[in-house]
Amino acid sequence: MPKKSHKIKLYILLVIAALGGLYYYNNSSVNAADALDPSLKGKKVTVYKSPTCGCCANYISYLRKNGLEVEVVNENDVTKTKEKYRIPADLYSCHTTIIDDYFVEGHIPLKAINKLLTEKPDILGIGMPGMPSGSPGMPGKKLSLFLIDAVDKDGNINSYFEL
Repeated sequence: MPKKSHKIKLYILLVIAALGGLYYYNNSSVNAADALDPSLKGKKVTVYKSPTCGCCANYISYLRKNGLEVEVVNENDVTKTKEKYRIPADLYSCHTTIIDDYFVEGHIPLKAINKLLTEKPDILGIGMPGMPSGSPGMPGKKLSLFLIDAVDKDGNINSYFEL
């Protein structure tokens, strides 16, 4: 049984994470260049994430705020999902989104998701490793180009999109 002081510290951390997510959600602006293609409004997506990840919650808010219908699946071990969808370890991020037959790994902006879903390339999915500052769901300013890769059916990683 955790000590009372540990419970209080955990509670404080959870409150801080929730407030941070609320702040991000209410203060993030989505410009027209990063808006969801109108033909994709209401599209169902599934996000697999750790139950304790705050930036994943921010990304989910970003998706919902822009018109996607998001189902959230909390997993203690997200690696199993990444392996199931054949996501190369070089592209791992904190969460995996499944849209139609594609994986979208990480904090991918809507502009890249629009490209994926309107062009429908013959690939497994797209990914942007890590959690770049200023990407959807991540605080801070964008410090460099977002380099988004595609994974073909043979598991090869190729450049897909730069934002």
